Amino acid sequence: MKKQTGFTLIELVVVVVILGLLAVTAIPRFIDLTDQAREANIEGMAGGFASAILLARAQWEADGRPDDGTDNIVSYDGTILRLTNETSVNNTTDNSANDNTTIGIRPGYVVGLTDGSNLVNFDESNCLEIWSNILQQPPIISSSITDVNNDDLNVQYFTDTITNVGVSGNDICAYYLIETLSQDTNGTFISPNGSLTVGNNFSYDPANGSVAIAINQ
Repeated sequence: MKKQTGFTLIELVVVVVILGLLAVTAIPRFIDLTDQAREANIEGMAGGFASAILLARAQWEADGRPDDGTDNIVSYDGTILRLTNETSVNNTTDNSANDNTTIGIRPGYVVGLTDGSNLVNFDESNCLEIWSNILQQPPIISSSITDVNNDDLNVQYFTDTITNVGVSGNDICAYYLIETLSQDTNGTFISPNGSLTVGNNFSYDPANGSVAIAINQ
């Protein structure tokens, strides 16, 4: 008869201990790499977005600041985009009677396809139009949290407007990386409700073209 061999109890305990040590050291590193990848994702998208905004404005300047009689416009990669019109408003951040500072809307920044040049009625539809028309092959985006939770749609970004926080008291766009949003106990993504302190995101202020990144993970 052949002699049967196997692991002794001590050997099994040693293997379990080694696996435990590997898990303790490897899992945090894996989680850290995942967080870094998510940060790189939002930073890359924000960088590409900001560059596209500046390219559209540069095209407008190169074309001699064209307008259609009402709004500033530019032909960008074959699409006519609406741009901000220049306006000035009183500075509401300082109640001093001697404060003559004005904070206004700078001209030439993308606001969408049909409206929003004076940032009136600027909403989520404008944010979607900007995203879809200045980026080459952009990730799928939606302003509906229902769409976000529909796996068949494969939505990767969520957009919302945040009211009255722009440099001229205007609304701004916020773009969120879906996988960093909060989830309920059923694994359903929860709308950030216009907060920049939820999930990894970046915001766009069309009043001056600024793009700001927020990492919340």
